Amino acid sequence: MAIQSMTGFSRHEGEAEGCRFIWELRSVNGKGLDMRLRLPQGFDSLEQPVRKAVAAAFSRGNMQVTLSVSSTGAAVEAVVNEAALDAVINLVNRLGDRIDARRPALDGLLNIKGVLEFREAEMSAAARAARDQTILDGFTRAVADLRSMRLAEGAAMARVLGEQVDRIESLALAVEADPSRSPEAIRARLADQVASLMDTGAGLDRDRLHMEAALLATKGDVREEIDRLKAHVEAARGLLASDGGAGRRLDFLAQEFNRETNTICSKSNAAPVTAIGLDLKVVIDQFREQVQNLE
Repeated sequence: MAIQSMTGFSRHEGEAEGCRFIWELRSVNGKGLDMRLRLPQGFDSLEQPVRKAVAAAFSRGNMQVTLSVSSTGAAVEAVVNEAALDAVINLVNRLGDRIDARRPALDGLLNIKGVLEFREAEMSAAARAARDQTILDGFTRAVADLRSMRLAEGAAMARVLGEQVDRIESLALAVEADPSRSPEAIRARLADQVASLMDTGAGLDRDRLHMEAALLATKGDVREEIDRLKAHVEAARGLLASDGGAGRRLDFLAQEFNRETNTICSKSNAAPVTAIGLDLKVVIDQFREQVQNLE
């Protein structure tokens, strides 16, 4: 399964056994997989297969799934309310000797409110099963459409993230190659600092100053941070080329990118390196913002 975005929408319409149905699926970012399902009355049996299908297709995202169903002219049957009809006949019989009137005809009796009712014909178990299966088949197509949309957006995002990873690598190499990090530049800078302190005439020990300056130079070295940035770059490229949900792991790498860059900025004793570090932080923030949208 290739990288997916967590945002998308799909809609599928169809007809089944005298009804028209519409599935609508919406997906947005989420820490895990959370689904809100809305089914009309009488379709509760679809809940479990729907939830199972979503869990099989997606691993992250807040999902809203809605099913709408309307009648397309289902068969109607006439039903006589036997109790109401018996009550009317009994009343006619009781009043027959007291009122000089013709006995009511059948059509007259059926026109009395409540005697004859019209309602949708009861669906057989086989017809209901066929209807539900057709609706579930429609849901399967809606899920496939949503997944295709998330994959297309994920592919576009992967290209953007790949460019950002390239930029992070380029800036890390720029820190590595910066002239201020050369042994000669470091020695010259430390020599100037020691000379400046000695010129103050404060009676400082030159050997001790050189020792402290060398210690500060060691603490200020960013070799390890550069190496770790390079390793994280390779790991990010591997995840972007992988066939699984990489969102969480890429988010972790974004944090690691940021941690190493913060350390470079705090250790830096040269303006060019600090400037590059700030550029790194901007790109890493952009990278992490995009990663939040990945499954």
